[in-house]
Amino acid sequence: MVSVNRVYAARLAGMVVLGPDGESIGRVRDVVVGISVVRQQPRVLGLVIELLTRRRIFVPILRVTAIEPGAVTLSTGNVSLRRFSQRPGEVLVLGQVIETRVRVDDPDLPELAGVDVVVVDLAIEQTRTRDWMVTKVAVRQQRRLGRRSNVYTVEWQNVQGLTPSGLAMPDQGVAQLLEQFQGQRPVEVADAIRELPEKRRYEVVNAFDDERLADVLQELPVDQQVAVLRQLKTDRAADVLEAMDPDDAADLLGTMTPADAEQFLRRMDPEDSEDVRRLLSHSPNTAGGLMTSEPVVLAPDTTVAEALARVRDPDLTPALASLVFVVRPPTATPTGRYLGCVHLQRLLREPPATLVSGIIDTDLPTLGPEDALGAVTRYFAAYNLVCGPVVDENHLLGAVSVDDVLDHLLPDDWREREAETVILASEKAT
Repeated sequence: MVSVNRVYAARLAGMVVLGPDGESIGRVRDVVVGISVVRQQPRVLGLVIELLTRRRIFVPILRVTAIEPGAVTLSTGNVSLRRFSQRPGEVLVLGQVIETRVRVDDPDLPELAGVDVVVVDLAIEQTRTRDWMVTKVAVRQQRRLGRRSNVYTVEWQNVQGLTPSGLAMPDQGVAQLLEQFQGQRPVEVADAIRELPEKRRYEVVNAFDDERLADVLQELPVDQQVAVLRQLKTDRAADVLEAMDPDDAADLLGTMTPADAEQFLRRMDPEDSEDVRRLLSHSPNTAGGLMTSEPVVLAPDTTVAEALARVRDPDLTPALASLVFVVRPPTATPTGRYLGCVHLQRLLREPPATLVSGIIDTDLPTLGPEDALGAVTRYFAAYNLVCGPVVDENHLLGAVSVDDVLDHLLPDDWREREAETVILASEKAT
């Protein structure tokens, strides 16, 4: 394909990035430009690329040899794996510039004179010196209810407001950012918003619905979880905590002072807060502190077909779906008498009408709520499990899953660990 000399930055989002030998490196997630206080034509500094490992790195624009309709090609496979960190004077086109309010002073567009418009894209062009510069700005009038406004392409010098102070103005739109997150997993969205400046991060957070925010919040480092929660109004923060998994909500509240945690717990629905309070009563590095209070719990007269329908719940993690627990009523934790468990593989081998009471594994040992983290890890290793029941005095309290254990075994900053450099396989071969 033929390389092009003018491209629109927002259209690069998601584009495949290739090494010199055609090997896939990752995808473009943003374009970094330099915008200074002094009004100068913005220069493109580089690309934010998301590697296959989800790490976001910075690649200087001079490493780019071609931008084609289907891919961006680099001149080298030797790239720095240092996590992208925004520096003063650097601006993210998709993360910060898009949907900024500006004014247009163009004699050819009198209809835009004195009217607030929003940026929808930036055109970048390569000069004879191989530098890439911002040359044009695509704008539209703010949408009115039920109407879609026209898009205008304006020379960069005729746009007022693309300055650091203009980008710092509050209440910037986030619709295009949210579109990028459609279909992405919560952990991928969390990685993306971590890279945004604080102002934009909170604008995105405020635009999420409670369920989506709860899912994303669980994937952020604890200090950022606390910062986001404190930024929300107390009632909304309580709604988000209710939408979180009880064990994750307990982990988050457990990092706060008892008085601060109590403030949120009082605003939560009593049924949800009761589960969280029960988890907070256990030491965080014990089975009781690690467990979730919402595993798959069934009565003895449940059929295999009904059990399989329960484990098909898309909100269940694969680990929690691997075991169902059979108890005497009540089935809400803490349950009635614990009878045993049924492995998912056993459910798949039995006729649909079979009752789970007839296929219970009664031999599998259980965990106690005070069992330490080391005992829990040995339990998983000894019995080749990814989920285990936590039982106290023959009552099921919850279940510990392997992801809960890993969260506590890994360093606190495991989400932010950096590697320095990598040489791709094609470079090693040469």
